[in-house]
Amino acid sequence: QVMLVESGGGLVQAGGSLRLSCAASGRTLSPYTMGWFRQAPGKEREFVTTITWSGTNTYYADSVKGRFTISRDNAKNTVYLQMNSLKPEDTALYYCAAAFMTTTNLDRPGTYPYWGQGTQVTVSS
Repeated sequence: QVMLVESGGGLVQAGGSLRLSCAASGRTLSPYTMGWFRQAPGKEREFVTTITWSGTNTYYADSVKGRFTISRDNAKNTVYLQMNSLKPEDTALYYCAAAFMTTTNLDRPGTYPYWGQGTQVTVSS
């Protein structure tokens, strides 16, 4: 069982930056592909970005490409999401998720069996 806890959310003005963290406990994160998803009120959960378990590959939703960066520090058992040039439409509850040694269907929430509780990001205009 992998337990995930997100932190780093908050209120920021448009154009600002935030760095989210996802700390894992229970298991080492190194063999897990890690993803970030978000869900705005009244909308479905959507893919943001993912980093494969090897750390070799990263993938981004078009809406965040060039603004967001995912990274992992396996020694700290933590995954990060650096968010720059934030826009009001980035406002959502952000979740991290984990899937053991997975390399396919990485943009689908159903691929990930382990989820954190989420951290709120609010971007004001």
